[in-house]
Amino acid sequence: MDHRNSRAATLTVERPVMAGDLRVKVFADGADLEGIRSLYGNPLIQGFTTNPTLMRKAGITDYAGFARELLEVVPDRPISFEVFSDEFADMERQARLISAWGDNVYVKIPATNCQGVRSDGLLRGLCGAGVKVNVTGITTPAQVEWVAECVGGGPPCYISLFAGRVADTGLDPVPGMQAALEIIDRLAPNAELIWASPREILNVVQADRIGCHIITVTHDLLKKLPLLGKDLDQFSLETVRMFHDDAQTAGYTL
Repeated sequence: MDHRNSRAATLTVERPVMAGDLRVKVFADGADLEGIRSLYGNPLIQGFTTNPTLMRKAGITDYAGFARELLEVVPDRPISFEVFSDEFADMERQARLISAWGDNVYVKIPATNCQGVRSDGLLRGLCGAGVKVNVTGITTPAQVEWVAECVGGGPPCYISLFAGRVADTGLDPVPGMQAALEIIDRLAPNAELIWASPREILNVVQADRIGCHIITVTHDLLKKLPLLGKDLDQFSLETVRMFHDDAQTAGYTL
């Protein structure tokens, strides 16, 4: 018996997921004001996030000024801005200031400061004061556990697990994300889990399949969302034509 043919006969093709089928909420991640303005008109985009690194790359020098401009563009969907102090007392001051910018604002608080000290006391204080937080920089279910204990019972909040960075280390992020969902369901039903730092559109499908609440997607990656469910035979033909056309345009000869 030819085992190769037998193995091939057992393969099944998964039903393609279309963008309109997604249950996971897609948040646009970026700091390009005009890009955000355009994405605001897309009903698939249900929220927005940014961070100091993205803002610096976009050439933004006035943090508060940019945030106010952004909130004029996005007045009614969740949007996250991050504190940037490394001292917990000053983080709290910044968080309260940022929170006051709008009812749709979530304040990104890192899980630890730059010395690795947990922000648990800060999180408990902010949540107790009604500040909606987005706890960021998380990479393990163990971190999700203590964060969920801090934010549980408070106002609506987000817990961002950086699945893309986990994948960058060669580990499958899906089991950790599933564990995080179970932890949040048990300890902090007021929180939603964010699949942060996706690397490819497949991650959107993976997040959707496991019941993750939200996935943040960069503007560049969002351009690939229309490929969801694309016919693979057509994709093959387009690829072959691209190689041929580029060779012709370059004038290659042999």
